[in-house]
Amino acid sequence: MTAEMTTVSEGENSAAPADGVGVGATWLLCRTGTMLCALPIGQVREIMRMLPIKPLAAAPRYVVGLSIVRGAPVPVVDIGLLVSDAATQASRLVLVEAGGRPIALAVQSVAGIADIGEAALGQLPPLLQDSAADTITAVGARDSELLLCLRAGRMVPDQVFDRLAETLS
Repeated sequence: MTAEMTTVSEGENSAAPADGVGVGATWLLCRTGTMLCALPIGQVREIMRMLPIKPLAAAPRYVVGLSIVRGAPVPVVDIGLLVSDAATQASRLVLVEAGGRPIALAVQSVAGIADIGEAALGQLPPLLQDSAADTITAVGARDSELLLCLRAGRMVPDQVFDRLAETLS
């Protein structure tokens, strides 16, 4: 069974700063439940149909397992569990680069690509600054929907990658 895949071109990747927040930054918009999440287009590598996921012991709850993507095992993060503690009824995987490592993000759907200016985004509320600052860079609203801007760099703890390396050796 082959997966439908869309690769993001290098020209699109160069539009956003490393953390994705900036004037005129370009974002990939994804849905999970009732939330709209935005990923900096510079971190997105590919969009594909769901692939089989194998559970990985001792991983955080939101790391739902591993998938084989282009012949290599990749951790899969359920965006719903990450941002709202509600599992996503995922139909797509979004492959992102996080600190030089690939991560597959399970999302309900991909809504498109949008330029979102800094004026549309706000800083994290004080209650979230300590707990979510590693993955949520900003919050905002788009067409009366809550919009969470995510940073992939710290979604998967190094221990998960270490465990993956041990499993492969």
